[in-house]
Amino acid sequence: MSAFLIVDTKIENPDKYEEYKKLARPIAEKFGGVYRARGGELDVRETDLWTPTRVVIVEFPDMDSARAFVDSAEYAPVKPLRRDNASCTLFIVEGE
Repeated sequence: MSAFLIVDTKIENPDKYEEYKKLARPIAEKFGGVYRARGGELDVRETDLWTPTRVVIVEFPDMDSARAFVDSAEYAPVKPLRRDNASCTLFIVEGE
């Protein structure tokens, strides 16, 4: 069963965030991640619980692969670039 890493991001430092994107993508791909959406146009219809800003969706083969990416030694030094230059909500959801 696939899994989706979903991140809603409010970018605060666009230049530094571009550096994060360049570094994070190949690591995600190493763990089987395929980017399905990366900051495209949003058509938000309801916001009772959350108002998304910029959504990234990365599909992984399974929950273990998605978790392995987020928790990996390779991603650990890159993660602070995201945290220091954007506010995010990140979660992994199991798919079909």
